[in-house]
Amino acid sequence: MSAEAVVELMRLCEQNGIEIFVDGGWGVDALLGRQTRPHADLDIALQHEDVPKLRALLEARGYKDVPRDDTRDCNFVMGDDEGHEVDFHSYTFDAHGKHVFGLEYPLASLTGSGSIQGYPVKCISPEWLVKFHSGYELDEDDYHDVSLLCDHFGIALPAEYERFVRNKPERKHS
Repeated sequence: MSAEAVVELMRLCEQNGIEIFVDGGWGVDALLGRQTRPHADLDIALQHEDVPKLRALLEARGYKDVPRDDTRDCNFVMGDDEGHEVDFHSYTFDAHGKHVFGLEYPLASLTGSGSIQGYPVKCISPEWLVKFHSGYELDEDDYHDVSLLCDHFGIALPAEYERFVRNKPERKHS
């Protein structure tokens, strides 16, 4: 999903009063302030009460549900015929800030800020993005994202990523 398409979606949400936090690979790049790799989709975190409104806005633009095995009310993907995909991760907190529904985003995770092509966006905080990139089968994109975050924000690289460091060929200095 291109940076232009992401910014267009973020503007659409802002114009319609929907608060979005960028997650996943685009969240990493937003925190870094630059695109570091291609992204197949845009992962977003939003309040569950905003899902119907955003769903309707995207459907009006030709988006449809993308069938997946892990689809739930709070976790689903919508895509269009141009190959844009938005991966929804919704949550609900009670009046005291306690998580009561959906994906378990701690309130502290919803504090990051960054930019995509100079457009300011809210995103998952660096520390939480590193934590969220664990506990599943990791790939090179995960290592790429997490190592950049750790280097940039002074976060220790989690132990489960050490196999990627060991498998990297040493660079020769000239």
